[in-house]
Amino acid sequence: MARPAGWSPLLLCALMALAGPSSAEAGDGGWRRGGPGPPEEELCTVERRADLSYAEFVQRYAFQRPVVLRGLTDNSRFRALCSREKLLASFGGRVVRLSTANTYSYRKVDLPFQEYVERLLRPQDPASLGNDTLYFFGDNNFTEWASLFGHYAPPPYGLLGTAPAHSFGVAGAGTGVPFHWHGPGYSEVIYGRKRWFLYPPEKTPQFHPNKTTLAWLRDTYPGLAPAARPLECTISAGEVLYFPARWWHATLNLDTCVFISTFLG
Repeated sequence: MARPAGWSPLLLCALMALAGPSSAEAGDGGWRRGGPGPPEEELCTVERRADLSYAEFVQRYAFQRPVVLRGLTDNSRFRALCSREKLLASFGGRVVRLSTANTYSYRKVDLPFQEYVERLLRPQDPASLGNDTLYFFGDNNFTEWASLFGHYAPPPYGLLGTAPAHSFGVAGAGTGVPFHWHGPGYSEVIYGRKRWFLYPPEKTPQFHPNKTTLAWLRDTYPGLAPAARPLECTISAGEVLYFPARWWHATLNLDTCVFISTFLG
């Protein structure tokens, strides 16, 4: 587009900013980062698969190791409903239950979803302890959120003797949960990026239960010998991570992140 005579580059930049987000920015669903997040780690030591059959999933991954899945489901409709504007319009007045980022803490805080988004959804302070970090994940009221969850297509591969349960979350850049373990499950990123760190059941990681994953990455990770480092990968929007039962895992949201997990209980 031609620039009108006499217009300075600074004025043009200001007008473009006022005109609204670019197409690339609009792709984040309106979930602005709100500040610089932690650097992304490009390394991925978890296999990525786009052509995985159910038989191969059971044989190679279900009980043995994590895998990143691509293209198994189409959640474009669900993703559109998870934009910042649509979630606030539909659920802004609903009370949500926030959890602390502490491996062994069960402290919960209830407040309206809109208040959480506008007041607490911000980049993590690296100096904060897990008990001081509140974020929205799990503890969903399935009756109140049914109109949203009904549009979600979970990964199609189940396990005999288990039933799926969904946990939905929205969290700021630099937040996450420290190392813990439970049954098998999937985690899909809807907006943003989430970095995962995983250890097999027989290899207990070095971590403090009340230190955030961001603090662990800063203080502990650099000193780990190569053989002591976890499997890790950054999961982007549309990708799904599967983890087997009893695998230790910690997460770190690299951006403001919208995500949903399917636990196989």
